[in-house]
Amino acid sequence: MFRAQPLYRVTLWCLASEAPDAALLLARHGIFSPVAQEDAALPGNPAESYRDVFLEADARLSRILEQCGLSGEITLPADAVAPNLTELHEINDWLREIWQVCSRCKESELRVEEEKRRLASLKETYGRLKRLNLDLSRLLRPDSLLDARLGLVPSANVKRLRDALALAGYVLSPFDHAEGQTFAVVAGPRREGEGIADLLSQAGWRELPVPPELQTHPDAAREYIEQQERHLEEVSRIHCQERTESLSHFTERVRDVYIRLSLARPLAEAAGAGVRGRRHLAVFTGWVPRRAMAAIQTALEARFHGRYWMTAREPTREELDQAPSLLSYPRWLRPFLPLVRSYGVPRYGEFDPALLFAVTYVLLFGAMFGDVGHGAVIMLLASFLRGRLDWLRVVGMTAGAASVSFGLLYGSVFGYEELIHPLWQSPLHDPAHMLVLAVAVGVGFICVTLVINTYNRLMAGRVPDALLDGGGLAGLVFYLAAVAGLHALFTDGRVAPGASLVAAVALAVVAVYKWVETPASFGERLLVTLIESVETATNLFANTLSFLRVAAFSLNHVALALAVFTLAAGMSAAGHWLTVLLGNVVIIVLEGGIVAIQALRLMYYEGFSRFFSGSGVEFTPLSLQRGEQLGVRS
Repeated sequence: MFRAQPLYRVTLWCLASEAPDAALLLARHGIFSPVAQEDAALPGNPAESYRDVFLEADARLSRILEQCGLSGEITLPADAVAPNLTELHEINDWLREIWQVCSRCKESELRVEEEKRRLASLKETYGRLKRLNLDLSRLLRPDSLLDARLGLVPSANVKRLRDALALAGYVLSPFDHAEGQTFAVVAGPRREGEGIADLLSQAGWRELPVPPELQTHPDAAREYIEQQERHLEEVSRIHCQERTESLSHFTERVRDVYIRLSLARPLAEAAGAGVRGRRHLAVFTGWVPRRAMAAIQTALEARFHGRYWMTAREPTREELDQAPSLLSYPRWLRPFLPLVRSYGVPRYGEFDPALLFAVTYVLLFGAMFGDVGHGAVIMLLASFLRGRLDWLRVVGMTAGAASVSFGLLYGSVFGYEELIHPLWQSPLHDPAHMLVLAVAVGVGFICVTLVINTYNRLMAGRVPDALLDGGGLAGLVFYLAAVAGLHALFTDGRVAPGASLVAAVALAVVAVYKWVETPASFGERLLVTLIESVETATNLFANTLSFLRVAAFSLNHVALALAVFTLAAGMSAAGHWLTVLLGNVVIIVLEGGIVAIQALRLMYYEGFSRFFSGSGVEFTPLSLQRGEQLGVRS
């Protein structure tokens, strides 16, 4: 739990013709993470053509499933073998033919849908125009002496436009209303027609286009629309029948192709990472957990009966930065991982801070926001989180439980400190003591981060850094000695010579190490040494003092509650309880959010920044991931 599982760098040699089955076997076990390799003796990539054909076929299959659909659960047979390149070409060619069938079906469907939309728009226009009960072919004749126009105008402008048109010898006759617009006919002598265009435009007039199908008698238009509806229903029926028949012909084959491409996926993915080879040999290189070596060896022997060669070794020091991190967590810890992953992934061999983060974050939140009532509300609200925020439900409920626990220690329920007897004391009972405890927590936390950082450097083979640097053992000795000296000074009023001497020696060791490791001129060395030494001395204590915010926010929580009660005391009974209610809501939402952020800040800047690089790479094995839509199982 505290570090990634140990890995072996594995090289697997096999026949190029059996490379698909080798990749499939590795994917079934889900324990092989491929890695790119460069080897002059292995110039080719025997799986490159395989990958190209697979990607083309997979893209076609995805489009076919999207267009034509396929449902049900598919189980990958345990003894199934991956298709070879020839079979993959055949699959791709067949999918090309089926895609053409699906494309024709989809195009027909789109044409039908487009015609339905056109007919719906036609019906809507007909519904308005039928109120006129006129033969529009006569009304809108271009050679008629009557200048007739159909359109719509804002209802507020109808009276003003009617009066203006009357002066020009035109009449305006409304026939429908909708959403503040009036549909109307404007008619007058054609010889005056050119003179009213500006008048209509100023009133907000918009022409109503009349499709040619409706430029006839209303009864004829209705008959045309009904005829078209019947025609579309028949076309849709025939289309559905053809589509169903087409699908029934190749559904089973599509399911089989689905399985075959799922079996081909591992080699295609491995080829992307870099399968190398020469002539009739293919070589896979990747990472395998040490615990799984025996199982993979047994599986390879059972499948290939000696037609392979595999070597395994531990990663070299140069490979540690490229090795992926295979991390496993108990179920209760997983909801905290998004907060850790937002900072980064532990490098291979590096201390995994997930458990430390979960415990410390929850305790810091509870200490800064200790209240039985407020914590219970947070737990209740968090319990309703689902979906994408499901992980936050556990974090929120755990933080709320910590708040309840510290509320019992502080004796606080919704800010009231008289309802229950504190198991310890209220923060305001002795603020100075709270500040001292916060500093003590900070000292302990900083010591833990220095120990972890020393461990990380030792695991990475950086022994001098681990022992002599300010972030390693020398820095830890200086820090502890300096803290002991300051404690003696503030409690007894005297300087502790032993602690001071140890702190001075440790700081001198850090300075000498910085001097030695800095390849520069005398002046630059001196400057770097001074800066690094001063930073070591000041940065540790600056980080420690940051933990004063733990006490500050616990005091602030009580102070906010007192402010709410003070405001409520000067009001009537109804106003009193309304103020208390709203005040507690503000405390939960505003201060609760701030405390959550501050606890996260302490973990990131005073913790992670000291020992956690976050530059690791997650272990991503070959796997049979194809088929989430259909519930494919292996």
